[in-house]
Amino acid sequence: MAPPKKGSLPKPLPEGFILSDSQKKKWRLGKVIGQGGFGLIYLASEDVGRPVASDTAFVIKMEYLENGPLFTELKFYQRAAKPDKIKSWKRSRRLDFLGIPTYWGAGLAEYDNGSYRFMVIDRLGSDLQKVCERSGGRMKKATVLQLGQRLVSVLEYIHENEYVHADIKAANLLLGYRNPEQVYLADYGLSYRYCPAGVHKEYKECPKKGHNGTIEYTSLDAHRGLAPSRRGDLQILGFCLLHWLCGTLPWDNVLKDPIQVQKAKESLMDHLPHSVKHLSANTEEVAKFLLHVKTLAYQEKPDYQHLQDLLSSGASGGLDFSLSTGPTAGPLNASPEMSSSDEGPEQTHHLP
Repeated sequence: MAPPKKGSLPKPLPEGFILSDSQKKKWRLGKVIGQGGFGLIYLASEDVGRPVASDTAFVIKMEYLENGPLFTELKFYQRAAKPDKIKSWKRSRRLDFLGIPTYWGAGLAEYDNGSYRFMVIDRLGSDLQKVCERSGGRMKKATVLQLGQRLVSVLEYIHENEYVHADIKAANLLLGYRNPEQVYLADYGLSYRYCPAGVHKEYKECPKKGHNGTIEYTSLDAHRGLAPSRRGDLQILGFCLLHWLCGTLPWDNVLKDPIQVQKAKESLMDHLPHSVKHLSANTEEVAKFLLHVKTLAYQEKPDYQHLQDLLSSGASGGLDFSLSTGPTAGPLNASPEMSSSDEGPEQTHHLP
């Protein structure tokens, strides 16, 4: 067999194939239930003596050994998100739940002259992108704010363990397989160790690395070619919250031009909070959230509790993903530049 092209999807392994992870634990492959940019996702079971049940609690992510995203994700889980580490964090923070999938093992495999890397994690349910599309592209304000608070909690854990996610979006947020009230931030293929051994990466713009990530939500730091940071993660989250509230973003009509997207985001951030409140009457909390993120220096540790407080609406009850009937967004297809009559920013941006 010819060597696989780097970045290509792997040839599927047969159902029932037995894998042995690095701790010698055996896993049985079931059906393929999904795929990412470079890998396949299989149902899996630790009971290797019988076919994998349709309601199994595990999945295996698999890529060709030559590919990078699964290696990056695996290193994140092994360094920052082992089950005991997460359990200790939850206990210290008095949390009943933290939305990071559980890592169960990993290893290498050979099949039909191909070399593979695999990782075993919790099986999860539908992604939030599908949920959002079913609800007309928007979500109810109370649900958006609850999601924001939960994700701030997840980001605090990740950041305290030297990593940033760098690709927060609805497609990477998955509901629990058995409990859709639980929402997990998944897919750490673009995660970045911003603070190895406690030393933060330096502020250094690199235009050749500009615009990395998912263009709709990419942080201004990423547009400028900076290494991902904590404030970048939070800004990405803010753009996501705004999208879920309004159903669209001011730069949706220029997504094919990263420079124009960057300019539109700069305009939005330069004219906070008015630029966000102008989009919809529903966005006061998100405007305050983005305004606070704007004040953070590149290497500054965020005040996560304050960020959660900014998103607090006093709403109680579970997540409601039914069709939103709140106020509609403003004229988002207009030019992203703010008019001269708009008030200036209430706070100035910190220098790096």
